[in-house]
Amino acid sequence: MCGIVGYVGAEQCTPILVDGLRRLEYRGYDSAGLAVHTSSGLEVIRAVGKLTNLEKELGKHPLVGTTGIGHTRWATHGRPSEANAHPHVAGDIAVVHNGIIENHAAIRRELQSKGVKFASDTDTEIVAHLIEETQKQQKGSLEDAVRGALQRVHGAYAIAVLSRKTPGEIVVAKDQAPMVIGLGSGAMYAASDIAALLAYTRDVLFLEDGEVATLTRESVRVTTLAGAVVKRAAKRIDWSVTQAEKGGYKHFMLKEIFEQPRALEDTLRGRLDLGSGDIVGEEIGMTPEIAKSITRVYFVACGTSAHAASAGRYWVEQLARIPSTLEIGSEVRYRDPVFTPTDLVVAVSQSGETADTLAAVKAAKAQGARVLAVANVLDSAIPRIADASLYTHAGPEIGVASTKCFTTQLAALLMLAVYLGKRRGALSDEASHRIVDALSHVPVQMRQVLSDADLVKEIAKRYIKAQNMLFLGRGTGYPIALEGALKVKEISYVHAEGYAAGEMKHGPIALIDAEMPVVVICPRDAHYEKVLSNMQEVRAREGDVIAVCTAGDTEVRRIVGGDGYAGGVAGNESVIEIPEAIPEVLPLLTVIPMQLIAYYMADLKGTDVDQPRNLAKTVTVE
Repeated sequence: MCGIVGYVGAEQCTPILVDGLRRLEYRGYDSAGLAVHTSSGLEVIRAVGKLTNLEKELGKHPLVGTTGIGHTRWATHGRPSEANAHPHVAGDIAVVHNGIIENHAAIRRELQSKGVKFASDTDTEIVAHLIEETQKQQKGSLEDAVRGALQRVHGAYAIAVLSRKTPGEIVVAKDQAPMVIGLGSGAMYAASDIAALLAYTRDVLFLEDGEVATLTRESVRVTTLAGAVVKRAAKRIDWSVTQAEKGGYKHFMLKEIFEQPRALEDTLRGRLDLGSGDIVGEEIGMTPEIAKSITRVYFVACGTSAHAASAGRYWVEQLARIPSTLEIGSEVRYRDPVFTPTDLVVAVSQSGETADTLAAVKAAKAQGARVLAVANVLDSAIPRIADASLYTHAGPEIGVASTKCFTTQLAALLMLAVYLGKRRGALSDEASHRIVDALSHVPVQMRQVLSDADLVKEIAKRYIKAQNMLFLGRGTGYPIALEGALKVKEISYVHAEGYAAGEMKHGPIALIDAEMPVVVICPRDAHYEKVLSNMQEVRAREGDVIAVCTAGDTEVRRIVGGDGYAGGVAGNESVIEIPEAIPEVLPLLTVIPMQLIAYYMADLKGTDVDQPRNLAKTVTVE
């Protein structure tokens, strides 16, 4: 959520800043603004709403200059308004900020007692005033003033700062929020996400927590808050710009749904040893001795990542025979949990910056637990603090509702379970061969499922007026039911609930009637007969069933088609088939119809699919 872009160089900065902010729109925002060094000094333009509103203002009042910062804001403190939009100005200082300053109220009261007047309701404005006050007192550089001001604040921040007194200079800093610096030729860039920089440079520096950087056209100087100089080599990013473009699809989300076979191939590449039936997992950083010493696997995640982790929990227990638990990151943070040195904490986060998951990881590390990060973004905060990292290699995901990041997380967690199972002697060579071989065929099977997208679209058309939906599954179908319901809620704005199918008769069955669409995940696996029974219970109460089943399943078609039951849609149109596969890889296939149902319902309803209301892609605050 929120986005930061900065530029210092020889070119006009306004087009570069606006372009960078546009590439960060997927993070979610409700206002935007720029601050630019111009011939008149330091000028700021802000607007509420989409970037087009900011561009209209810039059309009326152009900002001409070669150094500037930009921001897209998602409201935390203070409602969306022009006054609360960033950048915030105090005297000669302009600041943009991602994160939350936890002690802002106390600092605001202190500054107000000194006669400082505030123009906004935000926590960010206090940072601008602190830098202005510090610079007046110390009469030092902008970098020194930023360092002094930040020593007084508590919380999460990534900031970019301009001073009217030092044109051609930007100071950035971070703690518990992402900030990356792009290195150009005669130009330097800063952003809260690599996506904003890819069109301009591939060479980047990732700031660590508690670091400050000063950018000029020709140099970058990185120091700690204490003033110690930091030397760090740049990294080369190999993502292509076209990976972050729609590629002819109507929405990024649809493109990313169809990218899943390719994304999965990238995740699996170099990690499957088909000859030995094993996982090549040096990056997991675990010897057989360490694997055998683990007494518990503790998954920590939020949102969609938690659903992937839920499937991971099933796999680790079944294949590696290690007791496993799943906790929501925001609950771990305040529950004072007990971790031990024999725990493996698996932190699952698409961005690698999720604030609640990061806080849980820090708690686990403090108690001596071993941490493995499963993330998509290279060198993001959680992988940096973890003992080892298993990257998903999904590439940039622009749609707020995650799709390809979810399926690649599933694949990574299944590989982890096989890897642990083999090293603990809990998984036979035969079983390992079977799973590794099945994983290698999943991308092709995904393409088969996607070839039925038009059928799913026709099914979705019948339910765009639905007010409520129920998603049912058992075993690893249960996390997929949760994910299906979440996708419908996120982008279609339809109330939907995911349930373990066996729990239906413990309450939700009271809701079922002819107006309640019920999506049932019913592939042929160990739970098949039980789920068939649940499906029949739904149909007996006139529930309208949409079934995801194994190809050629005539029994599911009979039940869904209404043979012997009242209500529902006649025929077989509400059956979505997936290829036959072993149970361990079924979630990678059954989730695709869930994504397509949600996408087509949202598109047909006319909602903002890629940027659904109130949501942000990367949740870097509580």
